Amino acid sequence: MPKGYWVSVYRSIADPEKLAAYNTLAAPAVKAAGGRTFVRGGRVEAHDAGIAERTILIEFDSFDQAVDARASAAYQEALSALGDGVERDFRIVEGLD
Repeated sequence: MPKGYWVSVYRSIADPEKLAAYNTLAAPAVKAAGGRTFVRGGRVEAHDAGIAERTILIEFDSFDQAVDARASAAYQEALSALGDGVERDFRIVEGLD
């Protein structure tokens, strides 16, 4: 069964305090849902229309698990804390077999 991934690329961070509050809630929510964080921040080299800002990559055992994790009450609480603190492109994608 193909794995599922959260790919989140931040365009801008308007409120670092909201992002910090989100991180405090999101990390345990992701872990409880079976997510494994492979990339969180760090160095970025952007090409084409990319923006060299914060990038996150989280792996789940399946696509459905990744979808369910985003819908979980714990992660929804984290999203509420984040509010309008950032602009980002968030996708859930299915990996290769």
